[in-house]
Amino acid sequence: MTTEQVVLVDDAGRAIGTEDKATVHHAATPLHLAFSSYVFDDRGRLLLTQRAVTKKAWPGVWTNSCCGHPLPGEPVEDAVRRRLADELGLVPATVELVLPAFRYRAEMPDGVVENELCPVFRVDCVGDPEPDPAEVAAYKWVDWPRDDVQAGLEAAVGAELSPWCVLQLQELKRLGEVPGEWAVADRASLPPSAQ
Repeated sequence: MTTEQVVLVDDAGRAIGTEDKATVHHAATPLHLAFSSYVFDDRGRLLLTQRAVTKKAWPGVWTNSCCGHPLPGEPVEDAVRRRLADELGLVPATVELVLPAFRYRAEMPDGVVENELCPVFRVDCVGDPEPDPAEVAAYKWVDWPRDDVQAGLEAAVGAELSPWCVLQLQELKRLGEVPGEWAVADRASLPPSAQ
């Protein structure tokens, strides 16, 4: 059985190696390539998900629709589609890049660190998810708030959101109040390891 690999990157976003996904997250997590996606349905509602309680990083935390790591050599848009199918049983109608250069670092109370170069995508899907319980504990479709997006989404699920989701919401708000009208970013603005 082959272990899943993540792509390690330098500060300029260039691939510099790989590491096993199972061992990459720890107190000194190296910078690596990831993605985040925000799934909307045909009514404009956002899909929020609660991470499975068995996950090493942020177990049980509510967050954006789906996150993951491109495999070495895998186009990041293909990784978005693969993980949406694997985690949620969803087949996207569209996958659009909106934040090509998002990067963050967050540390859990137990010392586990996320350290990711993490392009963000807006995704349109039809139908309800069928979550893999090893990945997703629960999900909820919520209306996109017009004012304080973070507070509105946290109120909708009754919990704080993941640190990366909070940071992404700040940047997404700058793109406009209506997610369906966010400008699609130029793919050439992705980090080199994601192109």
